[in-house]
Amino acid sequence: MSDEKNIFWITDGAVEQNEGIVLDNINIHLEKGEFVYLIGKTGTGKSSLLKMLYGDIPLAKGEGQVAGFDIHTLTRKQIPDLRRKLGIVFQDFQLLTDRTVAENLEFVMRSTGWKKKAEIKKRGEEVLSLVGLDHKGDKMPFQLSGGEQQRVSIARALINKPEFILADEPTGNLDPETSREVMAVLMAISKEGTSVLMATHDMSIMEQFPSRTMRVENRTVTEINPMNSFDPFSELEFE
Repeated sequence: MSDEKNIFWITDGAVEQNEGIVLDNINIHLEKGEFVYLIGKTGTGKSSLLKMLYGDIPLAKGEGQVAGFDIHTLTRKQIPDLRRKLGIVFQDFQLLTDRTVAENLEFVMRSTGWKKKAEIKKRGEEVLSLVGLDHKGDKMPFQLSGGEQQRVSIARALINKPEFILADEPTGNLDPETSREVMAVLMAISKEGTSVLMATHDMSIMEQFPSRTMRVENRTVTEINPMNSFDPFSELEFE
């Protein structure tokens, strides 16, 4: 498997939790700058796969790399370095409610090694501009719409110029129009060269923004393509 072409790859992999195999026979990859969906019923192992990719649980067997790190032999000491190459976007935003937007971004920067105030300010303004939130840095999270809060969380994920973004149901709490706005941001980010793997239950979003898709079912991960004649939603009940 080419490391130069792929941001992550797994061959004959397995994910284990609570001393039991959750996913097995995993053979997947994601190219640099590619946008890929991750779908499947609740409880099938999507979250376990994401946790493995950002180093929260190990690859139980097989081989694999994420952003240049061997995830089968990943050590606790290496996890912070891996996560600096990743950006994570959650469904529930996870913003600090007692701090402004700029202070939320500053908190992340200082916790990941940024020290100079001028550089922190400049990078904060840059990432807010990337997600279309110029001049929102002095706002409190409660003063923003749900879509704006999610864009702040995307800006936060972009701070350290990650090679790879893991988005876990980023449109799950948003209305359809706002979901489209957030999707446009994520798609634009991937076109600029940052890989995006997005877990979702939102079939309408996938129809509007078709892309390569991985489906978690039967204790493994298979790759499907919603752009061909195969219907990715057939026999799949989202929960």
